[in-house]
Amino acid sequence: MKNRIQFGFVLVYSLVSYFYPCSAFYLPGLAPVSFCEDGKGAEDCQTEIQLYVNRLDSVESVLPYEYDMFDFCKDAKEIRPSENLGQVLFGERIESSPYKFKFKDDIKCKTVCKKTYSKKTQGDAAKLDFLKMGMQLNYQHHWIIDNMPVTWCYDVEDGGQKYCNPGFPIGCLVTIDGRAKDACVINAEFNKKYTFYVFNHVDIKITYHSGASEGWKGARLVGATLEPKSIKHADENSVNCDGGNPMEIPGDFDKDVSVVYTYSVTFEENNQIKWASRWDYILVSMPHTNIQWFSIMNSLVIVLFLSGMVAMIMLRTLHKDIARYNQVDQADIIKLPPTKEKSSVIYEDAQEESGWKQVHGDVFRPPRKGMLLSVFLGQGTQIFIMTFITLFLACLGFLSPANRGALMTCAVVLWVLLGTPAGYVSARLYKTFGGEKWKTNVLLTALLCPGIVFADFFLMNLILWVEGSSAAIPFGTLVAILALWFGISVPLTFIGAYFGFKKHAIEQPVRTNQIPRQIPEQSFFTKPIPGIIMGGILPFGCIFIQLFFILNSIWSHQMYYMFGFLFLVFIILLITCSEATILLCYFHLCAEDYHWWWRSFLTSGFTAVYLFIYAVHYFFSKLQIIGAASTILYFGYTMIMVLIFFLFTGTIGFFACFWFVNKIYSVVKVD
Repeated sequence: MKNRIQFGFVLVYSLVSYFYPCSAFYLPGLAPVSFCEDGKGAEDCQTEIQLYVNRLDSVESVLPYEYDMFDFCKDAKEIRPSENLGQVLFGERIESSPYKFKFKDDIKCKTVCKKTYSKKTQGDAAKLDFLKMGMQLNYQHHWIIDNMPVTWCYDVEDGGQKYCNPGFPIGCLVTIDGRAKDACVINAEFNKKYTFYVFNHVDIKITYHSGASEGWKGARLVGATLEPKSIKHADENSVNCDGGNPMEIPGDFDKDVSVVYTYSVTFEENNQIKWASRWDYILVSMPHTNIQWFSIMNSLVIVLFLSGMVAMIMLRTLHKDIARYNQVDQADIIKLPPTKEKSSVIYEDAQEESGWKQVHGDVFRPPRKGMLLSVFLGQGTQIFIMTFITLFLACLGFLSPANRGALMTCAVVLWVLLGTPAGYVSARLYKTFGGEKWKTNVLLTALLCPGIVFADFFLMNLILWVEGSSAAIPFGTLVAILALWFGISVPLTFIGAYFGFKKHAIEQPVRTNQIPRQIPEQSFFTKPIPGIIMGGILPFGCIFIQLFFILNSIWSHQMYYMFGFLFLVFIILLITCSEATILLCYFHLCAEDYHWWWRSFLTSGFTAVYLFIYAVHYFFSKLQIIGAASTILYFGYTMIMVLIFFLFTGTIGFFACFWFVNKIYSVVKVD
C-alpha cells in the first residue's frame, strides 16, 4: 500500500510538472515584430508604434461597450484590424487610437484632443451622462500595443505584491456620503462629494529588448505599462502634466465642462526579459495564482486516491461475485441429481443469493424515451471530442491569450466539423434500442440541442442589441453561424447517421426476456433520485476550484492561461464521472433495479446542477453586478454552459456504465 501511495504521488507530480509549463508557453509560430529608431532601421524594422483600443467592460455590468460610445478622442483614419469569430462572439471591438508615437521617441505631455460639453448644445448632456455612468460602474479601458495589453501596475495592500491589471478605469466617483470607488482611493485629492474624476492623462512606459547584444538588428517590445492620472488643464495650448488639480466633473450638469486628453511616453531598455516570456509579468501577477497551485495540487491528489479506492473496491467485489456465480453454475452441473424438483429448488436458492445476475434477462431492455437519450448521447459525444481537442491544443500553447479569440474560434469550428460522430453515435444507439424512426432521430440530433443553445444565445443578443452593447453579434455573423450550422454541421450529422444506421445494432451478451421482471421495493439510497443527486457530488468536487478561476476569467475579466491544469482536471473529471456512475449502477443492479440507461446518464449529468448552484452562489457572493439586463444576461449565458456541461458529463457516465454492464454480463455464465 505504501508503494502504491508513493507511486501515486510520483505520477501526479510528473503530470503536473509536464503540463504546468504548457500553461505559460507562448503561441508557437507567432513572429515577433522588430522596431528601430527613425532613420536607423533596416527594411524589416518598424519605426511607428500603433496603439489600439478595445471595448470597455466592467465587473459591475455584463454589458461591454465600444470605445467610441464614451466620446473619447478618435483616430482620424480609424483602422479596424480583422477580427476572428471568437473575438466577435466575445464582444471584442478593436480599433486604432489617436495615441501615436515612434520607437525611442520620448513624448512629454502631448495633447490628444479636447472634448467640450455645453449646456446649450443638444446631446452633450447625454454624452456626459454616459461617461459618468462608465465611471460610476467602473468601466475599464483595454489598450493594446504590439498584440500585448497595456497594463496598469500598482501595489496591493496586503503583502506588498504588485498587481498588473490588463485594463485601467475611465475615472472614479466619490459618492454623496463620501464613499469612493477603488480607483479614487489611490489619490487623497479625490475627496469632493458627488464628484466624478476622469482620468484624462496617461504616462505610458514601453520596455524593449535590444537585439544588439544578441547579434540581430532592432528591438522587440517586451512590456507596456501606464499610469492613469486626472489633471485639469486650464489651457489646451499650454498643458502641464506634472501635477495640479484633478479633472473634476460635477454630478450636476450646471455649467459647461471641458476635458483635455493628454499623454506622455517613455522608453526603457531591459535585456533580461525575453520576447517569448513577455506575458509573464502579467500572468504571474494575476490574483490567486500562487494560492491555487497548492489548492489544485491537493485537490487532484485527493480525488485521484479516492477514485483509486473506489475502483479497487469495485474490482475486488465484482471479482468475488463473478467467481461465486460461476462456482454455483459448476455446482449445479456436477453435483445435482437428475430430479427436476430438487434441481429447481437449489437453482432458485442460488438465484436468491445472487444480486445483479437475477436481472440478466431485463438489464438490456430498451429504455423509455430511447429517441431522446440517443440524441443527447450523440450531442454529448460531439461536445466531448470538441472539448478534448480544444484543451489539448490549448495546453500546447496554440490557444494562448496572445492569440485573441482563438479558443472560441477553435471550439466553434471543431463543433461544426464533428457532426459526423454525433450522427453516428445517435443512430447506432437508437438502432440498438430498437427504434425505427430514423428521420426523426437524425433531425433531432442535428437540431434539438444546438437549437436550444442558439435560441438562448439569440435572446441574449437581442438584449445586448437593445442596450447598445458591443457584445451584440452583428447580423452578418449570425448569418455566418447559421450557415456553418445548416451548411456543414447538419449534412455531416446526416452522413454520420447514415453509417450508424447501416451498421448492425450492438450485440448484447445476454438475451432479453419477453416479460419484464418486477422490481422489488427499494431502500432510500437505491431509489433513483437520491442516487442521481449523490452521483454528481464527487465529479463536482474535483472541478470547483478550476471553476472559480474560469468564472473569474469570464465575468471578472481576468486572463485564464493555466490550460495544463485544466487539461489534467478534465482527465480526472472523466475518471471520476465514470467511476461514480459505475459504482452507483452496480449498487442498483444488486438491488435488482435494471433501469440503468437513463440513470447512468443523469447520475453524472447531475454535476451540471451543482455547476448551476455554484454559479448562483458566485453571482451573489463574488460579483457586484447590478441591473436587470446584466442579471438576465448572466443567467442566460450560464444556462448555455449548464446544458453543454450536462450533455458532456452525462455522456461520460453513460458510456462508462454501458461498458461496465456489457463487461460483467459477458463474463458470467447464464443458463
